[in-house]
Amino acid sequence: MKLILAATMLGGALLAMDAQAAGDAEAGADKIGTCVACHGTDGKGLAPIYPNLNGQSATYLESSLKAYRDSQRQGGNAMLMTPMAQGLSDEDIADIAAYYSSQE
Repeated sequence: MKLILAATMLGGALLAMDAQAAGDAEAGADKIGTCVACHGTDGKGLAPIYPNLNGQSATYLESSLKAYRDSQRQGGNAMLMTPMAQGLSDEDIADIAAYYSSQE
């Protein structure tokens, strides 16, 4: 019985995480103005130093952008990404993540 309860609670938590990560890809297309300079409209990095975003998990993209915005991610491109992400709301981040994750 405890196993069933634990599995149910875990499943509910995972569903809630997916619901939080669900952004609007169409709205995200209107919010990528700054991103395209390095990542392009299709999410393919324009130089080897810029990672491809197309097809990445929306949850991964969202957590990465939030970490940059909140100055929790260091090294790599953090010096470039932190100032870019600081003006983004949670909704902006979810929408941008949804947009790039929908690109192939």
